[in-house]
Amino acid sequence: MVVTEIRTSKKFEKQYKKLPAHLKTLAKQREPFFRANPFDQRLETHKLHGKDRELWAFSITGLYRIKFVFLEKGVALFLEIGTHDIYK
Repeated sequence: MVVTEIRTSKKFEKQYKKLPAHLKTLAKQREPFFRANPFDQRLETHKLHGKDRELWAFSITGLYRIKFVFLEKGVALFLEIGTHDIYK
């Protein structure tokens, strides 16, 4: 699957603005991999559970993740970005 469009929630945008510059850079470096294949092994994409069972997340670093949902074929919505706290 190729992702042709990435949308962002207000919450994601607010969290992203607060990230240190090096994490913003790492997130931007991951985006081409995500667009080409959201399940690329380098992203460590995984399905979430519990209240978030319809959602997915992928790794930016060992600690930071982006939580997202597929809206339709080729369209993803980035919901949150941060540490494991975004799962709470």
